[in-house]
Amino acid sequence: MKEHLLWHPVCGADELKGAPLPVRLLERELVLWRDAAGQARAFTDRCPHRGARLSLGRVQQGVLECPYHGWQFDAGGQCVKVPALPAFQPPAGHKACTHAVAEQAGLLWVRLDGDAPVPSLDGEHDARLRKLTVGPYDVASSAPRIVENFLDLSHFGLVHEGWLGDRAHLAQHDYRVEASAAGLLATGCKAWQPRSNRLSSVGSEVEYTYAVTAPYTAVLTKLPAQQGGYRDVISLLVCPTELERSRVWFRLAVTDFDSTDDELRAFQHTIFTQDQPVLESQTPRRLPLSGGELHSAADRLSAAYCRYLREQGITFGVC
Repeated sequence: MKEHLLWHPVCGADELKGAPLPVRLLERELVLWRDAAGQARAFTDRCPHRGARLSLGRVQQGVLECPYHGWQFDAGGQCVKVPALPAFQPPAGHKACTHAVAEQAGLLWVRLDGDAPVPSLDGEHDARLRKLTVGPYDVASSAPRIVENFLDLSHFGLVHEGWLGDRAHLAQHDYRVEASAAGLLATGCKAWQPRSNRLSSVGSEVEYTYAVTAPYTAVLTKLPAQQGGYRDVISLLVCPTELERSRVWFRLAVTDFDSTDDELRAFQHTIFTQDQPVLESQTPRRLPLSGGELHSAADRLSAAYCRYLREQGITFGVC
């Protein structure tokens, strides 16, 4: 599957401490652990000896030990010790299944196969912006449904009434959608919002730019017209755990240095928990790529996203 070649966020970097940590990605069980240098490692959560879950084991002296027979595996997955046979030198074939892992934006990312580079997030390296990760949220919906919701402006005045929109401003402005080097770019998106960010005290028209940078990653940049120099860059990062279940984070890169971390998280939490029950009510939970749902011109970004997924050969979480 094409999804196996992509990088996916699987947990917060600070969640992985001294003990092995089980995570789930694309219906596969993985275990994360840190070696003697503190480097995160990702293995399939199965000992190649008798199939026990390595996440039930322990990390000691920079190796991962299976809980069943104590086989020990180094950072590259090679078995380096079989306690029942102290003099035995495990051959090269005695290995755990390993996967690439990287740390970015406060999260640990895993790629099951392939050699694609770690994706870069807009705003992440801008020293003028404050960075904060919000989540995770476990959502009973497919990853593409969650991305489609994030890209949708038409629900603001209904689902986020009093926050990102109101019923007096439901009409949608025209906007442009085009292919970009990373995926998709939508520009000229505008919405009138009572509270475009946590510090907003009056309503204003906000300009949005949306970018789909990977099948399960989208980024929006908010530019309120009445707050000179202010902008928000909010990245949606979705881990497709199951066909119809996902884990979600938001990475904020903002110019708000006045609010506390808890205040920024509370604002983003309010917005997403307004979306979550609607997302979990949708049927089918997988995103239909062709047929089965009606469309209008207001859905042009959603339609472009569906075409993009088809072109990318994405099959996980769609129907």
